[in-house]
Amino acid sequence: MKNQNVIWALIALVLLLALNAAFTPGFFHLEMRDGHLYGSLVDILDRAAPVTLMALGMTLVIATGGIDLSVGSLMAISGATAALALSMGYSGPVALLLALLSGLVAGLINGSLVAFLGIQPIVATLILMVSGRGVAQLITNGQPLTFNNKFIDVFGNGFFLTLPFSVTVVMIALIIIAALTRRTALGLYLESVGNGPLASRLSGLPVPGVLLFAYATSGVCAALAGVVAAADIKAADSNTAGLYAELDAILAVVIGGTALTGGRFTLIGSVIGALLMQAMTTTILARGIQMQWTQVVKASVILIVCILQSPAVREKILAPMTRRRRRAQQ
Repeated sequence: MKNQNVIWALIALVLLLALNAAFTPGFFHLEMRDGHLYGSLVDILDRAAPVTLMALGMTLVIATGGIDLSVGSLMAISGATAALALSMGYSGPVALLLALLSGLVAGLINGSLVAFLGIQPIVATLILMVSGRGVAQLITNGQPLTFNNKFIDVFGNGFFLTLPFSVTVVMIALIIIAALTRRTALGLYLESVGNGPLASRLSGLPVPGVLLFAYATSGVCAALAGVVAAADIKAADSNTAGLYAELDAILAVVIGGTALTGGRFTLIGSVIGALLMQAMTTTILARGIQMQWTQVVKASVILIVCILQSPAVREKILAPMTRRRRRAQQ
């Protein structure tokens, strides 16, 4: 089931790219300037980086049957933390560490509310979603806080192996999370908690620790996304940074094939979902469609993908084909 959902998301992405190849001149044009690769495809990878990072962390939370609505606010907090640290004279690495630490602490708070106090995830993370942006605004006094630091600037404007460094950040995060969840028993623990937290607890699994890990990872990923977004504009804007980003992250995970009910999850599917959403945005801009139609077009495509992922719809589509194939074999 999970692999089929990933395939549908991948098919949608391929079809969207094929549509651009046919009707958008220069969409696949790549140009090398000063040793750096430029083009629409590169822009998709670069602009999708923040949502992809959040989607990776969100995947683990959703796998446990939870949700994290605070990731957008955590982006604002981490960007503001990094900018404030730089304005106070701290070095780039220290500013990055403090930003990631803010995301880790926030994630642990979310996880503690869910794991130890039994608060519903949507309520627990909604608290930080609302208050977190206020915290970010307090850090920056409600005004964009600019900075100029070569180390942090690399995250938003640097390049590595001809590609934007943000792509490298995503790859590193994906490799680390995949190694932790697919090369150890941790992935099975996450899926088990998502399928049945009570049964997992009775089986002796460390359910609170698993929940803490999921929400802490989501917090760190959101903080890293906030650093990338702030570095891109060399400023921390607590009013707009990460605004509604939590919805994009959740949609990317769902499009990628991870069910909101919890259980089995796919990291690659979440990456594909994030790329699909950014590819839609880039397509809309390239085709000259008015910006007010952006959300409508994205919602329509997402709805189609989700319908195709529906088991009931797939059964109606595939069942007649299976019956015809069986009759042909007889």
